Amino acid sequence: MEMAFCPNSNISKLKTTDLQVYYMSKKKTDEKKEVVEEEVEEKVEEEVEEEVEEKVEEKVEEEVEEEVEEKVEEKVEEKVEEKVEEKVEKVKEKKKPAPKARSEEQRQIIYIGKKNTISYVLVAVTILNKHDNCNIQARGRQISKAVDVAEITRRKFLQDMVEVSTVNIGSEDIASDVEGIPPKTVSTVEIILKKK
Repeated sequence: MEMAFCPNSNISKLKTTDLQVYYMSKKKTDEKKEVVEEEVEEKVEEEVEEEVEEKVEEKVEEEVEEEVEEKVEEKVEEKVEEKVEEKVEKVKEKKKPAPKARSEEQRQIIYIGKKNTISYVLVAVTILNKHDNCNIQARGRQISKAVDVAEITRRKFLQDMVEVSTVNIGSEDIASDVEGIPPKTVSTVEIILKKK
């Protein structure tokens, strides 16, 4: 048996069969190494691909969520602005024009409403201080308040200076806002106070 030359000194002492076995085992280990390397590379590639896919999905989800949030905010802002504009327009439409200048006779009329009685009494006293007569008008449930205003003005505030000139009673038909409902008939009263 001849000795084969091998750069490694330990290997040069081996016999050729041993060398064949050595090379074969080295070849097998190299093959195994390659197989293991390929498996590791495949696993690493799979893991990297999975991580990349996850990150891409996360980014896409974040971007989509941000876009959706932005669009929702824009829509909400648009709707709010539209609603505000609509309400402003309704308020502008509802605003009554400036009251027309009332004639001297109209300034002497008090329409009884929901305010407290003393408010109307003070208005009546003010009117009677400037003019000779005061007209108190009411309808429906406010008739009793009109009588109270006339009596308090006559008895408490302007004693012996004012008297009830005339009392007119009547009724009015008030149309309903709803179709099909007949108009209501409401009682009315007009009390005229005059200076003595």
